[in-house]
Amino acid sequence: MRTETTGATGALRRDAIGLREVLFQSITAMAPAAAVAASIPSGAAFAGGSLPLAVLIALVACLLTASCVAELARELPAAGSVATYAARGLHPVVGFLVGWGYAFVEMLVPPLLLLQLGFTTAGTLHAQWHAYPADLWWPWALAGAVVIAVAGYLGVHASARFGTALGVFEILVLLVLAVWLICRAGDANTLSVFGTSHTADGHAGLGGVFAGSVYTVLAFAGFEAAAALAEETREPRRTTHRAVLGATLGIGLFYVVTTYAMTVYFGPDRFARFGASGGASWEGVARTSFGFFWVLVFLAVVNSAIANANASANVSTRTAFALARIRVLPRPLATLHPRRRSPVAGVAVQTVVAVGAVLGLGFAYEPVTAFLLLATVIVTVVVGVYIVVNLACAGYFLRGGREDLKPVRHLLFPLLGIAAFVPALLTAAGIPVFDFVTGATAPVSYAGPVVGVWMTAGVVVLLVLIRRHPERIAETARVHVGESDAVGLLRDGTASG
Repeated sequence: MRTETTGATGALRRDAIGLREVLFQSITAMAPAAAVAASIPSGAAFAGGSLPLAVLIALVACLLTASCVAELARELPAAGSVATYAARGLHPVVGFLVGWGYAFVEMLVPPLLLLQLGFTTAGTLHAQWHAYPADLWWPWALAGAVVIAVAGYLGVHASARFGTALGVFEILVLLVLAVWLICRAGDANTLSVFGTSHTADGHAGLGGVFAGSVYTVLAFAGFEAAAALAEETREPRRTTHRAVLGATLGIGLFYVVTTYAMTVYFGPDRFARFGASGGASWEGVARTSFGFFWVLVFLAVVNSAIANANASANVSTRTAFALARIRVLPRPLATLHPRRRSPVAGVAVQTVVAVGAVLGLGFAYEPVTAFLLLATVIVTVVVGVYIVVNLACAGYFLRGGREDLKPVRHLLFPLLGIAAFVPALLTAAGIPVFDFVTGATAPVSYAGPVVGVWMTAGVVVLLVLIRRHPERIAETARVHVGESDAVGLLRDGTASG
């Protein structure tokens, strides 16, 4: 089979960032403040005052998959990240489809967060000053899009340091409030919230905790984001491995502490109502109990949306660059700034998609509904990618009888990781296998068809490339940092399959 030149227009900037910036790439991709304020409380409807236990279970579950990502990141430092892992661990065809889906949904994450930035800011300003129109959300979303575009254009060093500063702020604000809540709770502090005695009515015992943990698992999405910056990271094998595991464990413990603090302060036996429509919220508790401190909580949530959008834009542009340099996506997406080495074409496309999705969906449905639609599309694909990466970890270390195969880390952990994320996938997709999963209504129910159409288009592109340029599909398995081409993998994988 004839080998074709990769078509890359150059390399990303090597050794531009270190552990601190890469760590916060994953941390901010999980949007810790936004998750604490919005995502995690959704599990309270099931786990009630036992939500801290549900969060702890979700942390253990996510660490299993994070371990698989970290192991593969150490072996395969590539901007293609999960696409490369799937290609090497399973088959280049799978790698292409994973990259196709992952690039699509990561490009949708910035508009998702910009919508949140818009309606959160407008809603808070309207509540504080009624003269401010509650529906004037779009200027804030567009302002956020400009900030993210500038950070991306300036290069990974600037965008990563920007994300680090934002991440430190949001974590510190909520940790200070959590300590304050624990102190104010006084004698109400109790370890019983790590048991099953406070679950919500109708969801007693472990069943309620399990349901709450499924919704909490979704708050960890993004822990793998550090892997996409591997080609720009100093000592990428070691640094990315530590960043993925460190971010997952660190933010998981952050989730446990903050959830515990609010649970014991609010009251475990009535916590099932926390975060529900018309119920209490983190900003509301800060506003009523701690005076002006609510402003810092509001800023932390807004900050979290910007930081998450910035981190996800880094992932989407690097994934697009990795696929464009081997010409499975349009080659212009591999264009780099001659001095900054930032993927400027990808940044431009990301900005156009973000603005178009924000304004198009936001005005077509209204921003909260548009947010829910995009969130459902994103989480459905991302959780599916996590399941494939678990399989890829096992496949990679089993392939060729590798001497460094560790049965627990490379076989048991992937199996348990898949078991943990299948319920999350069914929940995100609204498939009512469990009694706590309810089907989505339109337009959120359009998420499934949207994903289906996009992946069908990917299959069509795949078939065309296999027929005309099979070497491009094979190159999804290539690692561009210190490793030779893997263009024979498509043929070899097909033969072995």
